[in-house]
Amino acid sequence: MDGMTQLALPVLGIVAAAALTFYVVSFSELREKSFRDLEDSEYENGGFDSSLSSRKRRARRKAEKDAKR
Repeated sequence: MDGMTQLALPVLGIVAAAALTFYVVSFSELREKSFRDLEDSEYENGGFDSSLSSRKRRARRKAEKDAKR
């Protein structure tokens, strides 16, 4: 039983390190891909698109706030 423990712990450590490395590399590749996709979409759309509806909401809130004064 002691021999199995001496063999199992290093093997489990190696498997855990391999799994951790796999996930770290996978997530970093996903992050890089999402940043590339974001840059590509900004390039295609000509940059940041401001939302007219958010401007209307802000104007309405400001008007309501001014009306309360």
